[in-house]
Amino acid sequence: MTSPSADPTPDFDASATRRDRDIAVGRRVMLTEGAAVTAFAEALDENFAAAVEVMAACAGRIVVCGMGKSGHIARKIAATLASTGAPAMFLHPAEASHGDLGMLTRADVALVLSNSGSTPELADVIAHTRRFEIPLIGVASRRDSPLLLSSDIALVLPRAPEACPMGLAPTTSTTLTLALGDALAVALMERREFTADDFQIFHPGGKLGAQLVKVSGLMHGVADLPLVSPETPMSEALLVISRSGFGVAGVVEGGALAGVITDGDLRRNMDGLLARRAGDVMTRDPVTISPAALAQEAMALMIRRKITCLFVVDRAAGPAPVGIVHVHDCLRAGLDSV
Repeated sequence: MTSPSADPTPDFDASATRRDRDIAVGRRVMLTEGAAVTAFAEALDENFAAAVEVMAACAGRIVVCGMGKSGHIARKIAATLASTGAPAMFLHPAEASHGDLGMLTRADVALVLSNSGSTPELADVIAHTRRFEIPLIGVASRRDSPLLLSSDIALVLPRAPEACPMGLAPTTSTTLTLALGDALAVALMERREFTADDFQIFHPGGKLGAQLVKVSGLMHGVADLPLVSPETPMSEALLVISRSGFGVAGVVEGGALAGVITDGDLRRNMDGLLARRAGDVMTRDPVTISPAALAQEAMALMIRRKITCLFVVDRAAGPAPVGIVHVHDCLRAGLDSV
């Protein structure tokens, strides 16, 4: 007799059911939290505007404080504010009680987070703001909590159910607080007219920084340009191309870039090449880019046109060539080639 376990058959139906249940749980959590965020957005009032006003007028730093899960959210909010032009830092309430209160000065604004509003570790921070008349923006879900009753500006989180099945794990509440922090940061950005150039200053490294670099920040300047005139003999033009290392030469006429000579142009004119002049060989109306364009745009243009470099042209001056950018310059800056 064959043992029942000798030839086991996988229970595909049970596995599929488990996956379906997991997906359903994920959707339920996102819908629960999403509904709470939508309700919160509709409930924003003049207190939100007042908080933005106080934060925008801050002469020091926005000091964000919270304990436990609210502390993790506070760290993220502080990082978002700092990276978008609003000087900010995180203050751990337990460490604050042991000397770090000195980080919170009269020039600062305190943004204090607590779902219940009754977190005991926040007491010393709250007292410090009251003693030194430091503006206090409190965020909590209970209007009658010690935090909000002590605050100059009270931002009340809606009483929404947590997404966990027991209704205990901070899920919806932390999502609401995080969304509020993002809303404050973006409102401050728009009030200050924070630009992509400003953003790049605070994000010089990594992919974000690379995507915001301008062509002017990568290009080789006028002194490095391989330039010839239309009347330059090709014997001399070849030397210019070889010395530059870019594999091309720009042909300038009347101060303007009239054309370029590339490897393709040389191959197409091999017969009697040395007897020709640069103007006879060049490709007219070459592809160029502005120094104010993003380097990412230059990279995409080179890939699309299957070329390895672009002359940078100042349209207001002729158009005069003011630089040249090579695909390798973009790659070294961290831009993707795809």
